[in-house]
Amino acid sequence: MNTATAPSNGRIAVGMDQEQEASIVPASKADVIVAEGLVKTYKTRSGVVRALDGLDLTVAEGSVLGLLGPNGAGKTTTVRILSTLLRPDAGTATVAGFDVLRQAQQIRSVIGPSGQYAAVDENLTGRENLTMFGRLYQLPKAEAQRRAKDLLEQFDLADAGERVVKTYSGGMRRRLDLASAIIGRPRLLFLDEPTTGLDPRSRLVMWEVIRGLVRDGTTLLLTTQYLEEADELADTIAVVDHGKIIARGTADELKAQVGGERIEVVVHRRDDMARAVEVLARNGDCECSVDDHTRRLTVPASGGAQLLVRIVRDLDEAGIGIDDVGLRRPTLDDVFMSLTGHAADEVSADAAASVGRGA
Repeated sequence: MNTATAPSNGRIAVGMDQEQEASIVPASKADVIVAEGLVKTYKTRSGVVRALDGLDLTVAEGSVLGLLGPNGAGKTTTVRILSTLLRPDAGTATVAGFDVLRQAQQIRSVIGPSGQYAAVDENLTGRENLTMFGRLYQLPKAEAQRRAKDLLEQFDLADAGERVVKTYSGGMRRRLDLASAIIGRPRLLFLDEPTTGLDPRSRLVMWEVIRGLVRDGTTLLLTTQYLEEADELADTIAVVDHGKIIARGTADELKAQVGGERIEVVVHRRDDMARAVEVLARNGDCECSVDDHTRRLTVPASGGAQLLVRIVRDLDEAGIGIDDVGLRRPTLDDVFMSLTGHAADEVSADAAASVGRGA
């Protein structure tokens, strides 16, 4: 999704008329992204799907906002609109003070987008890819070559810089794609599910790279369906479901909305799960959730360690064997379940139909 058609050095493209120049709005120091009432629909075989349904969003300059939601919730559509690759059906949005409909060229001069899939040429070497993107972003040849060298070292790709990209692993391609997105030193970086499909080690490497960009002052809009990723990287999290923002806050603030602690029990025998549910329901604060596949029971509880001891005793007296038991704080998964009634990796039929169409 690299928008390598405009300068990425902060300069406004030449050739604008006086009316266009007069319409330029200075970038806000408070919010670098402001979106209001964004609507986008797609036609599918089953009818019309509303990928965005009046979405409102702001991102403060110098911060990391994590846009969290399941596949098909509207995350990628939001990024494509804000990066001027897609026109909304309704609503308004500005990026760095520029209107997404009227001032697309100016927006492209200050952003660096990185999509769900690495947008690099696998027949070129890593160094050739970065140099090419630098030239497309209108960097002088010598500067593009220097930046390519620096970025290969920064992203731990120096040893592979002369290899063709078709020989790279998935994690290496993702790092190279991210390097190409920042070769012009963008003010704002869009990362659309940057670690999708990566193994755990590669994901940790990408997280460290992203943290480094934040330390250098880059503003990030990060979309992800990985709850742990949002917890690790985002200053603020906005939860999107069915094309709307349904909650927003820090990870701790969102977890506080769910409240309390959780007691988890893994029952040894599946036949004992029904009786174990009765024990937990008697001691917990509300209905017990059940994962039949893992035999895991979870119940919100406010009694702490003392309640945990009582539940273990009651299960033992009932002759119910357990493989594991523990007390934990709410997670973002609990938040998502509480807000939407389903887990973050579940996709509705309508939303699934729009996957692949940019939703």
